[in-house]
Amino acid sequence: MPGVGLGVIILNDENQVLMILRNEDAKKADSEFRFEGTWTLPAGKVKHGETLFEAAVRKTKQEVNLDVSDLELISITEDINEFAHFITFGILAKSHSGNIDLGNTEEHVDYKFFDVKGLPENINFISLKIINNYLNNTIYSEDN
Repeated sequence: MPGVGLGVIILNDENQVLMILRNEDAKKADSEFRFEGTWTLPAGKVKHGETLFEAAVRKTKQEVNLDVSDLELISITEDINEFAHFITFGILAKSHSGNIDLGNTEEHVDYKFFDVKGLPENINFISLKIINNYLNNTIYSEDN
């Protein structure tokens, strides 16, 4: 049975997207997809009884300490590798406030804003699909 996940696009004033770097240690990176050492959007699983937007607000606060609002569904992806299977929703946060802080967890080790046309090579495939759907104004494509 596939899980339900989400990734949140947060843009700065220069239209750069916020990415966080997962720890290279698989146990500390805590990723069902085994995305250790990769850049990712703030992301996570939707809990039972939680709406997509509630989960987006919760995960963004947990992972980067930002409060997001004015949310919009911009992408749906089917994500499968040898470790996991998820249906992932891409959410655009049109507004955010606060100061970025990765907290005391070792799951993420760095953050950076990237130009959407200059994304890092070691971006995980789910985040890349969400960003490409956003850039192409396409919610879903089997080729994504």
